[in-house]
Amino acid sequence: MTATKLLPAGTVTILCAGDAAPVVFATPDEALTALPGGPAAVHTGDVLIRDDGTPTGPAVRRCEHLRALAEDGRVLVSARTAAALGDAVTLRDLGVHRLPDLTAPERVYELGEAPEPRPLRSLDAVPNNLPVQLTGFVGRDAEVRDVRRQLAGTRLVTLAGPGGSGKTRLAAQVAASTEWPGGVWWVELDAVTDVAERVAATLGVPVEPRIGAARSVATELRDRRVLLCLDNCEHVLDGAAEVAVELLRSCPEVAVLTTSREPLAVPGETVWRVPPLAVEDAVALFVERAGAVRPLFTLDASSAAAVRSICTRLDGIPLAVELAAAWLGTLTPHQIDAGLEDRFALLTRGPRGAPARQRTLEGSLAWSHDQLDEEDRAVFRRLAVFAGGFTLDAAGGPAVLPALGRLVDKSLVLAEDGRYRLLETLREYAAARLAEAGETGAVRDRHLEHYLALAEAAEPDLDRDKDAWRARVEPERDNLRAALEWGLAQEDPSRGRRLAAAVAWLWNLHGRGHEGLAYLRRAVARRPDDRTPLQARLLTGMGLVADTTAPFDVEAAQRGLDLATELGEAGLRARCLSLTALGHVYTDFDTAWDVAVEAEKVAEDAGDGFARDSALMLRGIVRFARDRHDEAAPLLDEAAEGLLRRGDRGLASTVLSVRSGIALAAADLPRARELAGQAVDVAAPLGDFHRVNTTLCRLALVHCAAGDVEAGFRVMEPFLRLLETAGDVFVPGMAGVLGELHWRRGEFEEALRWFEREAVPGTYMAAQGLAERGALLRALGRVDEAAEILATAVELTRRWSLPSSLADALDQQGYLAEPEQAAELHHEALSLRLDRGLRLGVLASLDALTTLLARTGREGDAALVFVSASQARAELGLPRRPSAQAELDALGLVTSEPPMALDDVVAFVRRARGSRGRPSSGWGSLTPTELEVVKLAAEGCTNPEIGTRLFMSRGTVKTHLAHVYAKLGVANRTELATLAAARLT
Repeated sequence: MTATKLLPAGTVTILCAGDAAPVVFATPDEALTALPGGPAAVHTGDVLIRDDGTPTGPAVRRCEHLRALAEDGRVLVSARTAAALGDAVTLRDLGVHRLPDLTAPERVYELGEAPEPRPLRSLDAVPNNLPVQLTGFVGRDAEVRDVRRQLAGTRLVTLAGPGGSGKTRLAAQVAASTEWPGGVWWVELDAVTDVAERVAATLGVPVEPRIGAARSVATELRDRRVLLCLDNCEHVLDGAAEVAVELLRSCPEVAVLTTSREPLAVPGETVWRVPPLAVEDAVALFVERAGAVRPLFTLDASSAAAVRSICTRLDGIPLAVELAAAWLGTLTPHQIDAGLEDRFALLTRGPRGAPARQRTLEGSLAWSHDQLDEEDRAVFRRLAVFAGGFTLDAAGGPAVLPALGRLVDKSLVLAEDGRYRLLETLREYAAARLAEAGETGAVRDRHLEHYLALAEAAEPDLDRDKDAWRARVEPERDNLRAALEWGLAQEDPSRGRRLAAAVAWLWNLHGRGHEGLAYLRRAVARRPDDRTPLQARLLTGMGLVADTTAPFDVEAAQRGLDLATELGEAGLRARCLSLTALGHVYTDFDTAWDVAVEAEKVAEDAGDGFARDSALMLRGIVRFARDRHDEAAPLLDEAAEGLLRRGDRGLASTVLSVRSGIALAAADLPRARELAGQAVDVAAPLGDFHRVNTTLCRLALVHCAAGDVEAGFRVMEPFLRLLETAGDVFVPGMAGVLGELHWRRGEFEEALRWFEREAVPGTYMAAQGLAERGALLRALGRVDEAAEILATAVELTRRWSLPSSLADALDQQGYLAEPEQAAELHHEALSLRLDRGLRLGVLASLDALTTLLARTGREGDAALVFVSASQARAELGLPRRPSAQAELDALGLVTSEPPMALDDVVAFVRRARGSRGRPSSGWGSLTPTELEVVKLAAEGCTNPEIGTRLFMSRGTVKTHLAHVYAKLGVANRTELATLAAARLT
């Protein structure tokens, strides 16, 4: 159970009844009053309370152990509780017993008068010599159960682990929690040379000289069901193996549990590797041991993070955690955490009476190290240069396999799924031995050479199978970091620079862009005046990584482009052109398009598929942004084919996400959902917040459009958690999606706050979210603010040529306008949507026109449009926002007419527009669109330029100008410009 705080509850009485969780009471009397009946146990002691109200600590565990003995409905009471009760209740004295926690014996009482005294099945019910523990056993519940299962299925189990890992305490706890009628016998081999003699002496077995001690013990135990525990076998492996084999061969009901830093290596042995403590168990151990030196110590908000850091940095090694806790008498948790920079100097406060190897962390590791021969010591210390695990090949290949195997056997190296690693504490110990041997520089050089060779050998996969490249390189991220640090710090940084260039793509994974940029900048800075292909590759790498960290920054890509052009490196030039185009997408669509076209041509000539597909993707995105979806779709489909084939998941997921947006705009919800799901699946292995969350935003928006707001929030939940910890991170579209989700939930103010974050000044996203903000402000009654925002929205969306966003803004202006102007605005929005195939927007236009028709007294027409649009939404699975539905419902529209098909109702509203009621000539006769044409013409724009700005063909512009000339009585552009200058200034 996770706990961030542990607060003292004082001295209370704990009740453990049946299978229920422990409950605390202020007094024993209150506990007995609440007693539901047996089986139960009652104990009094000091308790800590977790955040969730759960009691914990040694006293709670003691009560739980006492409850485990309460068979047949009995209620057991501890001596401390009995003293507090006095003569208030009747108690039967059951004598002194040891509980399964192996602490000192305690007198136990039974509530009430039983007809006959019944024996208590405590630890004393069977013969044993299990050692008394002076401190409680914390955590490891799952491990105890697992080892018990192993003992039930095999007769020889060895708990193997490095020094301080808790093998002895775990073995003792397992021994105390199992049932062996013939007894449980503990044999400490710490200072022993003859194991069999020590076992015989412990069991009190006379040794017959002719057959020896091992056979004598076996003869004694032949017919008994006994558990024999051999503790600390690593320095007497042969003797321990001899005893174990003899017992397994001769005694069918004897089991042997051993602890050792390496296995006995005999037939029938099950080796159970003792894992580090889980973080929560390690924190609980720290807190409990801290109570011995600082009785009032508990975890609060300020200390919890430091204690978790201590336990994590100490790899969950119980000895290390206990030694760290011992410093709480003089240091704060934060000071201990800081002191772990030199952990072996700090962790030196073991208890008196413990063996020397258990008094300090370094002493414990030195005990293991001293058992190694020189060859194994050399391999062990050289492994210190590896970070985050390593392969056999990296360690030295077959030549070191025998030594590596022995180190695994001795629990100094962990073997995990074909890889190996050292716990960080062991790695630091090995690093100190490496420095003592004067080998650090040479070994780190070999480490750098190996990972440089690996990275450069893997590079061809970048252009044919990035999934294969990731599988090869990603597991070595920590080693590549270490190699980069070493290589870039050398007097000659060439190898470090080559490595930085080779692994640039690595930093596009798992949100490591800022870290990658730092390495690449260092690599460039080490040779700032270099004009070689290596420098061009490094600059290209910076551009690649900047895509996920600083998407508006094209400086590195531009520098790389200049250098690649100078050097005639066509492939690098194509990539830098694509990266430059990507940066321009946010700020200048036309430039982005032109650069992407050039990038595609250069990439075709250079045979660079990635650069070509990147350029195709960017062209598709530009067309998508301008709602030219029919042109965007084939570009995106062609790009997706190559990107997916090569495993370019980041760009491929972006393409799929954009294709989902096209499908949603066309009101094709099933296709939009399918593509959004594919985008999420493609991006997920990258673990990158930018790529993954961009796709999640698209999927959430699809859920939102389908009316499943809670599904949308569930999709965004990981991202919201990231925002809580990482702060304000940029993901395009994220703020708009969250704004829409809150809007549909009816949380207008929160929605408004998110839409305000959607606009990014200086980019096309400056126009994003403005229409939505206007709508929300209108709904909140802040009409003047809404009008101002919407005027800005119209200006920016026309400037950036964003038809869909412009239509949204025009519709919202229409809701604020008088009926005649509203009709112009709503119908212009409808025309924009129809011209671009934006069927989802067409549904919004129908709702706006429904409201307008009702406002102008045409309730019958309004009702027909309303029911027809509602039917279309139901068929398409695209419900209105609840607030919009409520507004329309409030109109009370009813009709007996059958609903019309979507295309038919659109034709109906266009026919039913009716008379505008405006004058036939003069400025008052001009429509809003004609006024926009006049304004642009007066500014000197050509007909094609006006068409681009207003999303209309050149012929349509010419027609509008002809109408304007007739209404204003002018003959040409010159006269129009003169008249407009006087009128519009």
